[in-house]
Amino acid sequence: MEKLLLRLGFEKVRQKGSHAFYRHPDERTTTVPHHKAKVLARPLIREILREIEITIDDYNNHLKKL
Repeated sequence: MEKLLLRLGFEKVRQKGSHAFYRHPDERTTTVPHHKAKVLARPLIREILREIEITIDDYNNHLKKL
């Protein structure tokens, strides 16, 4: 998820514990948990996609390019 956010122009602003906060120049923001060896749950991925305002199809297309 972090690679996708960085590719979309988000910048890691801060991190507290296991949660990183990202901000885009157009003021979109999201928080992503960083837990080693754990996969993000689908509902959490959907919530992050809603916050960064991209569709699931766009997300899948970006993943193919990574």
